[in-house]
Amino acid sequence: MSGGTVDPGTPRPVQGDLRLGVDVGGTNTDAVVLDSSNAVIACTKQPTDDDVTGGIRAAIAAVLECLGERRHEVARVMLGTTHATNAIVGRRDLGRVAVIRLGAPAATGFPPLTGWPEELKAAVLAGSAVLPGGHMVDGMPISPLDPDAVREFLGGIDGPVDAVAVCGIFSTSFPEQETRVKEIAHAELGRDVPVSLSQDIGAIGLLERENATVLNAALYGIARKVTDALLTVVAEEGLTDASVYFAQNDGTLMALDFAVRYPVLTIGSGPANSIRGAAYLSGAENAIVVDVGGTTSDLGVVVGGFPRESTLPREIGGVRTNFRMPDILSIGVGGGTRVDPSTGRLGPDSVGHRLHTAALTFGGATATLTDAAVHTGRAGGASAEWSLTVERDMGRALESALVRAHEWLQDSVERLSHGKQDLPLVVVGGGGFLVPDDLPGAGTVLRPEHGDVANAVGAAMSLVGGRAQQIGTFEERDKAVAKASRAAVERAIEAGADPLKVAVIDIIESPVSYSTQHTIRVSAKAAGPLARLGSRTTTPAANP
Repeated sequence: MSGGTVDPGTPRPVQGDLRLGVDVGGTNTDAVVLDSSNAVIACTKQPTDDDVTGGIRAAIAAVLECLGERRHEVARVMLGTTHATNAIVGRRDLGRVAVIRLGAPAATGFPPLTGWPEELKAAVLAGSAVLPGGHMVDGMPISPLDPDAVREFLGGIDGPVDAVAVCGIFSTSFPEQETRVKEIAHAELGRDVPVSLSQDIGAIGLLERENATVLNAALYGIARKVTDALLTVVAEEGLTDASVYFAQNDGTLMALDFAVRYPVLTIGSGPANSIRGAAYLSGAENAIVVDVGGTTSDLGVVVGGFPRESTLPREIGGVRTNFRMPDILSIGVGGGTRVDPSTGRLGPDSVGHRLHTAALTFGGATATLTDAAVHTGRAGGASAEWSLTVERDMGRALESALVRAHEWLQDSVERLSHGKQDLPLVVVGGGGFLVPDDLPGAGTVLRPEHGDVANAVGAAMSLVGGRAQQIGTFEERDKAVAKASRAAVERAIEAGADPLKVAVIDIIESPVSYSTQHTIRVSAKAAGPLARLGSRTTTPAANP
């Protein structure tokens, strides 16, 4: 085996039904193993290293060692990763994308990648064109597709093209033109060049959907690298019979080949995993969740066991997008958050995965919120005696920083609660000791067992999901709902859900402005348990 490829060989039955969940954070990489009843039977926290892959390897190895002979009962491996987010924010390892917008002459006012940070645009854009095509809201073509114009654009790009992104006006409801452009691109550039279609990525809203599609295309190389690395680790540990899945933004899972085609859908997987895991571990169907890590505290709301989704466009690395993301509020309160030793000011940066060597508590030279918690008695352990040696001024700074952290957490809880005082607050994450039990504005504070690895639990127990949208007139509302529901179910099955158990779990309807008829937009979400597969996982096809 080389490059992460697992030889499918002769399919063998999976020997057990254990699930291994892994979640990569800025400070720690967490892993858990759940049995068929979702009980945690092994867990670990390992430092996240600079290339991330080492943390995954160490975490998987640690929980498998805890399992002993039962390691061969692991049937599925689920990963939540920050690779895509890190690549966008750090402007590194991104592919060069040829961008085609279908909508001329109606959509020429704002060229593709309008509003992008210049350094990110320079790293990603191989070339762009606004070409004839697109539709009105009622399905009437704005102009006919011009295949020759597509060929001329693709043939005239200077330099390498790693991927193609295609976005047509209202293509989420009328996808034929985008599909035809994909065929032309493969004919011109070869089938090894992946093509990202906006109909599969974002919601209604041209520029935001186009941005999400371009980011998805730019992340293909990253997705393949992470996939190969994960498969390599799985193979190294002898788990070649296990099926591998990735967590996605809405708290559900997707199969490996689906993740390779839609890597942008993994960006919000970390907070979504935490919310799902916290809901399960605490038993709270409706609650506010705060996941306190080493770098940040991520707060979200669980509704009916799933993350509440944001209704607003989200910015990723300075790029405005509109694919569905959890309604997450991230603040700079974490165990590794730096504290100014003279003023007590927080952050804004963190020592991250160097917490156990950089913090004062552990013999380092940097004051952190972990030091503040130890000094005030909120966190103890073998190093607690360190607090006895703290100078008076340093002690005051640490105490002031902890007060500020509590105020920040209080403000954040109040923002997410929308005035509901009875919502419980579920505290998870390795830095959960920073949250007081009597936080003003919060309901009952719950600290579930294994809450320090709730994100990995969420990854391991997630359902498989799919989403689709459809536009229709109010008079044909039922048809639009049915069509969107069918498409969402099909996408969930494509992502790995059991066809016999997948179901529509959410339908959102909203009016469409500026249309000549009473028009509505229907968004359907389907989810179901993983299909029970007995064959090995293979390397995804080279061409999305």
